[in-house]
Amino acid sequence: MSQRPIIALDFPSKIEVEDFLAKFPKEESLFVKVGMELFYQEGPEIVRWLKGLGHAVFLDLKLHDIPNTVEKSMIGLAKLGVDITNVHAAGGITMMQAAKKGLAKGTQTGAKTPILIAVTQLTSTSEKEMQQDQLIEVPLKESVIHYAKCTEKAGLDGVVCSALEASDIHKATSDAFVCLTPGIRQSGSEVGDQQRVVTPTDARKIGSTYIVVGRPITQAKEPYKAYRQIKNEWNGANK
Repeated sequence: MSQRPIIALDFPSKIEVEDFLAKFPKEESLFVKVGMELFYQEGPEIVRWLKGLGHAVFLDLKLHDIPNTVEKSMIGLAKLGVDITNVHAAGGITMMQAAKKGLAKGTQTGAKTPILIAVTQLTSTSEKEMQQDQLIEVPLKESVIHYAKCTEKAGLDGVVCSALEASDIHKATSDAFVCLTPGIRQSGSEVGDQQRVVTPTDARKIGSTYIVVGRPITQAKEPYKAYRQIKNEWNGANK
């Protein structure tokens, strides 16, 4: 079965999402990302609506708070039936363990517990910014791998990272450890505010488990055509 790239629904409201999805065949089951912009405007109902349409959902809220708050929040997110959700690894091992506990509590009996991953360093963050703004003096890759090891120790399923780091993360953890990679661009595409980007083909070769694609699809003149091209590249097809 071919893998689906995750489409980042970085829109300000449900109206724009409806307009965008209308450009896809109704029977096409997509994997979509709902981030803070959309979730904070539309609330949990946007997730329920997307799930009702038959789409898989990565709820990208990057929780980062005290363990008790994160655990209780995850109970609610699990009840939405999301497929993947995440926290910030910088919150620490105890917080990540609390997040996992909350997801398990909130998952309905017989249902699959959502995949839980942690953000290492944002793909918009450069090494210089990390060192200056976060006072992390080690190289960026070393910071990412450290966070990945902490995430594995906490019992989570994987991390959000740049595809450029996926291979090293697998070496430091395991082949089964999830590497979900944003910052995916086709050759010649604008990189926008992303600093560490790769193509779908390279992401597959390097070891990404999931890829997230936003503007190359959402801002394309023919979104479905762009989606199919990226999906084919991601799966190693020639056309």
